[in-house]
Amino acid sequence: MCLNGYIKVLFGQLAALDHNGEVMSVTISDIEQAYSALAKQVVRTPMLNSSRLDALAGRRIVVKAECLQRTGSFKYRGASHALNTLNRAEKANGVIAYSSGNHAQGVALAAQERNIPATIVMPDDAPTNKIANTRAYGARVVTYQRGVESREAIGDSIAKRDGLALIKPYDDHRVIAGQASVGVEISQQCSELGLDDFSVLCCCGGGGLSAGIALVLEAYNTGAQLHTCEPNAFDDTARSLITGTRQTNATETGSICDAILTPSPGEFTFPILQRLAGTGLVASDTEVLKAIAVAFDTLKLVVEPGGAIALAAALFSDQLPDSDTLVVVLSGGNVDPRIFQQALGLNR
Repeated sequence: MCLNGYIKVLFGQLAALDHNGEVMSVTISDIEQAYSALAKQVVRTPMLNSSRLDALAGRRIVVKAECLQRTGSFKYRGASHALNTLNRAEKANGVIAYSSGNHAQGVALAAQERNIPATIVMPDDAPTNKIANTRAYGARVVTYQRGVESREAIGDSIAKRDGLALIKPYDDHRVIAGQASVGVEISQQCSELGLDDFSVLCCCGGGGLSAGIALVLEAYNTGAQLHTCEPNAFDDTARSLITGTRQTNATETGSICDAILTPSPGEFTFPILQRLAGTGLVASDTEVLKAIAVAFDTLKLVVEPGGAIALAAALFSDQLPDSDTLVVVLSGGNVDPRIFQQALGLNR
């Protein structure tokens, strides 16, 4: 490794300190252990291809259908692994998480399966189906005003008051290791499909999924690179990768991609992406709606806006990598029915 590489790694470690002042790191060993522990808990989601989709994109597209994961999102992986690591006292006291909906459902179901009390802090403008599903999994939901109140402050306050274990949506090494199981499956499935020259396009909010996949590619597929995908005007990670410092979005509202509207890249995840990720890609809400319709039309998959952002980039971005194949992560399928109807209406 060159001197600049060592400096980047050192910077990443110094930047990634947990609240106890200890270095927070995720190794390939951590990821492999998480994958092994999750093997009987998660769905090994399929990698799908359509000749019509290839024709639309102008190259081979293979989608990783995490919209078919339990709770309809990859978030169940990280939540389940994080809860696997709790000690007896933490399980008895209960957990708390904050989320716009998919992490909420993942934590709620994982907690229900283990008889652990769960409290979830959610924005009051979250899709109604995500709030309803979180409650249906047995969690207590506390709502707040997105862009006005701080979910982190609310979550930290309740956690301290009630003695709850906080399960963060991305800045948690256990969650990153669990989300990285998506990357392990991608690596295995690309080998099974005989894919050598490929790049991975993945949604990015706080960066837990994309950072986890990037770490797997570094270990297993050194020629492959991950590219983050975000909505226009909420491209904090893309801008951060350009500037080398964590950038912040001007607002937390204004896009249909509710699942990935975070203020800035994660404190722990960004050093990983800074070291390993390629150019960040963006797509408009209109392009996302078109991608939702394309996923349904060509693959018969139901995808939510945040889950379709990578497909939108694959179809419409002018900054795509030169790889023969693009592996596109469809990260979630918990779409608001009105948004889904709007997307399908574009094809009429």
